Amino acid sequence: MRLHWHRRDLRAADNRALAAAADDGPVLPVFVFDPSVLEHAAPPRMAFLRDALAWLREWYRERDSDLVIARGDPAEELPNLAEEHGANGVVWNHDYTGLAQERDGAVRAALDEAGVEHETFHDAVHHEPGTITTNDGDPYAVFSYFGDKWLDREKDDPVPAPDADALADVVGDELPKLDDLGFEEPDANLPSAGTGAARERLDRFCESPIFEYDEEREYPARSGTSRLSQDLKYGTIGIREVVERTAEALDEAESEAEHEAVETYREELAWREFYTQVTYYNPNVVSQNYKDFTNEIEWREDNEDLAAWKAGETGYPIVDAGMRQLRAEAYMHNRVRMIVASFLTKDLRLDWRAGYDHFRERLVDHDTANDNGGWQWAASTGTDAQPYFRVFNPMTQGERYDPDAEYITTHVPELDGVDPEAIHSWHELDDEEREDLAPEYPAPICDHGERREEAIAMFERARGDD
Repeated sequence: MRLHWHRRDLRAADNRALAAAADDGPVLPVFVFDPSVLEHAAPPRMAFLRDALAWLREWYRERDSDLVIARGDPAEELPNLAEEHGANGVVWNHDYTGLAQERDGAVRAALDEAGVEHETFHDAVHHEPGTITTNDGDPYAVFSYFGDKWLDREKDDPVPAPDADALADVVGDELPKLDDLGFEEPDANLPSAGTGAARERLDRFCESPIFEYDEEREYPARSGTSRLSQDLKYGTIGIREVVERTAEALDEAESEAEHEAVETYREELAWREFYTQVTYYNPNVVSQNYKDFTNEIEWREDNEDLAAWKAGETGYPIVDAGMRQLRAEAYMHNRVRMIVASFLTKDLRLDWRAGYDHFRERLVDHDTANDNGGWQWAASTGTDAQPYFRVFNPMTQGERYDPDAEYITTHVPELDGVDPEAIHSWHELDDEEREDLAPEYPAPICDHGERREEAIAMFERARGDD
């Protein structure tokens, strides 16, 4: 018998390590609440994680098995569990962050010392780091070349879930409650967790929105995205299953426009694997700029501006709508993520790490590699970064992608009933006009035009251009 250590693969279907262990059967599924990982967790993600574990545990129980739960250092818990259950091996799927690599190294050493065999598998990505490289064998620092190769590479099929007779006959403990783990109940409305809910989201997306994804994904008031980000983060659905469905959608596309829309979504999946590779080869990127600068970037320190940004009280409607959606749903539309990140780093000139930390606390779908890549893109410090001299205008972005202010007024009720034209020109109104239209909504906390010039000058100094 072998143990399967569940981590970011909270599913039974399309799980490579679980399938491999089941081939030798029986397999005992295990999850370990690791204190070193919990230190970086937050209520929305822990609540979703617990719900996903509950779904997975029920799947095992329906097949007369169970999910064994442990709490502690995996380097201690896994050898102990192997001994307790008479297992001769442990299998798990790779994770690629620096923290995960350190943890896995310690687990391997502990299992070696205990005389327990172990085997690991690449599962969270189609093409693991090191398999898509430049002609010189180096990891790509530019997405376009990586993305082209990713799209062209043949993709593996999903692997089936194990049969009931391949699962160990065991009774597991109950899941700890959030407060037992040191977390409060989140105040956000979270999506349903588990493979069943993830498949429902995938079905909905592939029925229609995927064929308009190229255009509709940019508009936050529309249902144009897959909403699978938290499912891919925690592996409640397998990447091979998702890609297989998108390949089917390609075959079903009835026009060149629909075909291009599906390919655009597939590129988004490639972006996730690109950022995984970046983080794998550059683990310090989580806390350091990817790009080197001649001089330090002169980020401002302003707690009041940071607090206004977090609260959605900046006086820039699309920015505030995004930040309030984050608080209410533990989620933010991707276009709006770029807008609020640009606003923090360029208009407020605050360090991207402050924004990244806030997202980590609030997002249910926080993924170290993907979020870090997005923040450093917006801050002009990362790979494939937004050029430092190209600064998002939050008012133009709001007018272009939320022309009727439907998204804005959904999340900023103070502006409900205000004409969209006035909302999109809020920065141009005088105090009396703003007071008359929406007395409870604040005036802009800064002048975008002035801050844009200041941000460009800040980066030019950092680059040593002046």
